[in-house]
Amino acid sequence: MTLEQRIDCMVHLGEYILANSPEWQEAKENAGRQNAWFTPAFIQTATEAIAHNFLKRELLEQWVAKYQLPQEQTNPQTVGIVMAGNIPLVGFHDLLCVFISGHYAVIKLSSKDDVLLKHLLQYLYKEIIVIQNYISIAERLTGCQAYIATGSTNSSRYFDYYFGKYPNIIRKNRTSVAILAGNETAEELTYLATDIQQYFGLGCRNVTQLYVPKNYSFDALLNALTQFDEHIIAHKYKHNFDYQLALLLMTSKTYLSNGSILLVEDERPFSAVSVLHYQYYESLADVEQLLASKTEQIQAIVGAGHIPFGKAQQPSLTDYADGVDTMQFLTTLV
Repeated sequence: MTLEQRIDCMVHLGEYILANSPEWQEAKENAGRQNAWFTPAFIQTATEAIAHNFLKRELLEQWVAKYQLPQEQTNPQTVGIVMAGNIPLVGFHDLLCVFISGHYAVIKLSSKDDVLLKHLLQYLYKEIIVIQNYISIAERLTGCQAYIATGSTNSSRYFDYYFGKYPNIIRKNRTSVAILAGNETAEELTYLATDIQQYFGLGCRNVTQLYVPKNYSFDALLNALTQFDEHIIAHKYKHNFDYQLALLLMTSKTYLSNGSILLVEDERPFSAVSVLHYQYYESLADVEQLLASKTEQIQAIVGAGHIPFGKAQQPSLTDYADGVDTMQFLTTLV
């Protein structure tokens, strides 16, 4: 397939996602039944974001123009992709990069998210049979010339042991933070609430820690977060909330809550599901300096001169995970 044909294929896939056929609706329902974290609303949000932000022709053409991709890949390599399963189709961007670059993708799906992508690939196999030569699914990734693996800090050691001698991108745990100036509008706080609670806070681009000025009042933010009160109805989320609340009560630790999320003063950027950490600052310069020392932990920074509120979970084609240019990596494979 030529580069133009590969772009055509992905544009066609985006159109299929948005057309919302009965078969696609059934696949989304099955994905939700398999993984209780994948609510219908979050599956819809994730899949539509892929279609709108990744699979539009003008976006794809602008993206590939940044790289010297040949029309035909004369020496395609086989790239193994280990996908995470924390949010719906979280590994799609890696697959897109490998396919558009002209290499062959062999995918190890997460057991938490193995319904949606299988359905989309089956659709593509039927519509464009040659796709089967470019993308396949495997239980074990062997015989690949390069690897892209996403997982936890613990699993990264496993990945490095098996894949370290090959060209690779190995990702560890990351999270996102927000910097508040203290004068945010109600609308901005509503957007921030989405950055925090969308996908139950499970994504690496979800905000899990706030940096706020001294004497900051959390009342308006807690009110904005009530838009996600329905989370407490979800069994898995409620279990986490109750467990974290019990820990706080047993340790007599101060917390704030609106009944569906717990705010705790803590310097750690990573927080448990249903918990949001916050830390006070003296000056914005201090925050920037602190975050500069945590670059290996931070995926995205929201607010105060960084990503606008509400945009944390809307990455573009060039918002690469861990700041590593996946497409540039793929262009070096020979």
